[in-house]
Order: sequence, then C-alpha cells, then structure tokens
Amino acid sequence: MFEYTDGAALSESTLRRSRDAYRSVEFTPRVLRDVSDVDLTVEMMGRSSRLPFAFAPTGFTRMMNHVGEPAVARVAAERGIPYSLSTFGTTSIEDLAAASPVTRRWFQLYVSRDRAHAEDFMRRADANGYDTLILTVDTVVGGIRRREIRNGLTIPPQLRLSTMAEMALHPRWWLNALTTPPLSFANLTSTDGAVGAMVTRVLDPGVTGADIAWIRDNWSGKLMVKGIQCLDDALMVAELGVDAIVLSNHGGRQLDMGRAPLELLPEVADAIGDEVEVYIDGGITSGTDIVAALALGARGTFVGRAYLYGLMAGGYDGVARVAEILEKEIRVTMQLLGVTRVSELNRNVARLRSESS
Repeated sequence: MFEYTDGAALSESTLRRSRDAYRSVEFTPRVLRDVSDVDLTVEMMGRSSRLPFAFAPTGFTRMMNHVGEPAVARVAAERGIPYSLSTFGTTSIEDLAAASPVTRRWFQLYVSRDRAHAEDFMRRADANGYDTLILTVDTVVGGIRRREIRNGLTIPPQLRLSTMAEMALHPRWWLNALTTPPLSFANLTSTDGAVGAMVTRVLDPGVTGADIAWIRDNWSGKLMVKGIQCLDDALMVAELGVDAIVLSNHGGRQLDMGRAPLELLPEVADAIGDEVEVYIDGGITSGTDIVAALALGARGTFVGRAYLYGLMAGGYDGVARVAEILEKEIRVTMQLLGVTRVSELNRNVARLRSESS
C-alpha cells in the first residue's frame, strides 16, 4: 500500500521535479508588521473555504485504511475545506454523501468509453449534493508504475506468496480487510485485475476539448479541468468556458520526465487568472509549499499523498493530524512573511529562483 501511494511513473523523475520545484522558491519577508491576527480563508469555486487547500481525489482509499473516504471527508468538514471523491474511489457517491452530509463535496470525473457511464456519474453526483465536477484529462491511458508492477498490485488484492508474507508482517491491516466490506471500486463495475490495465480498459483515449461542451450540457454545477500541463492547453480550456483549471501531472504517476506544475504556474496565472480560477497540485509536502503556490498565482491547492500517509499511519486521527500540521505551517509561514491575509500573498513575497537567473 505504501509503495502505491509513494510511487510514480517509470523513473519517477516527474515526481522528483515537482517536489524539487518548491525547493527553488525564494521568499522575501516583510518585518515590523502586526501579524497577530491571520485569516487563512479563501473563496474556492464560488464558496468560502477556511483553508486554502482541498483534499484531492485519490483511488484505493479504503485500501490504505478501512475507514477510507468517509474519514477523510469528516476531517475536511471539520477543517472547513472541500473533499474530492474519485471515480475510482472505494466508497460510492451515495454512501459518502450519507456518511458525511455536511462536507463540501466535489466529484472527480474520468470519461469512460461508454458516455452513458459518465452521464450517470454526473446525475448521481448532482442528486447527492456535489457542487463541483473535476474533469481529469491527464489519464487517457494508465501510466506505467514500476513499483505497482513489481508488487503485483490488483483490486481486490490477490493472495500470493508475497501477499501472505506481508500478511504475517501486518496482521492488523489484513484483519481489517477481512472483517470490513470487500474492497472494490464502489462507483464502477467489472474492474477487477491489475491496476494499470484496468484503468486503460475503462478510460477513453479519444476525449477532446469538444467533450467539455457535452459535459456542460449534463452538469449544472461548477466545472474544473484537472491535468493541464502547458500554457497552450490552459488557454484552450479557458476559452471553452470552464470555471477553473488544475495544473497537475497526476502526482508524477502518468507521464515520466514531465514538467513541474509550480514552474508553469506564474505564466498561466498571468495569462488566464482573471478569467478562471487556477489551482495546483503535485509535489506539495508542507504548508510552506502551499503558501509558495498561493504567492505564485494559485487560487488554492490540492493535497493528496500527504493525507494518504496520515490515513495509512492512523486512520481518521492520522488525517486530522496532517490537516492540523498543514494549517499551522501555513499560518506560521504567513506570519513570518509579514502577511495576514491570503490575498496579500503575491510575487512581492515569493519567486522561483530561476526567474531571476
């Protein structure tokens, strides 16, 4: 489970670049300012969020810990941030809404070969109070992830010799797996087998910009497109009338040798930030990283791996602790920069060192 969460595509260079980009940020703090009262609130997709990040959509969540998506959504509600449910989630659209009715819920949509499935997802999400649709466009086929191949990762987990050895080392995990509802992709059917092959079977490599108009006809809420990795695509999607984009390389899990989203952020924010909301994910490991992204032009960020690590370590309590740490780091970083509102974060206080070289 750890290697599924921790790993990325092929040589994992995209993941490393995404993280390294944050190490190239240079802050310029201002001093002798009253920072005793710091407000972390931002507006995200038409509504207020108490913190400037959302929990990203992730697959396999109940495989990390049997409490799964409902526990993560509960933390999101307590922290006043959105939670995003994946098409490949292990809790259904309806069950998550019932388990966490007060959470602000977004739904991540992958467009399958059968458009009727996507229409059904949108109908169900709307009926169950999900206010934002996240169309993910960077996964036309499944990426090649060597750690998953080496470990033989499947859904549901298959009983192999290596699996039985892991059972002996982690008996509590397996006891939970055997005494809680079976692990499956709750929103899909006929998806057993190796993960990469299954993703490629389900997803449609023929999705184009024309499909956004079709989605608009079937979805009345906010529309966000996730997986933008160049300025030209950001401009194209903005012209199609979406409400927001997410600069994302899927956490480095799809294309190897890709560009770090943070490096792309300033030019995209300058080009379209007045028209659509610009979000970012990938490589974020701290609240300081979140502050850097906000200063370089992001409306907000997504956090995925971080909360999955917490979920694996401690279930609900682990996720709550991750959110607590991120909030504290954001607050302290802003105070040390001499700002008290997210709106004060801009390129006067942060830059990428490469911009000045």
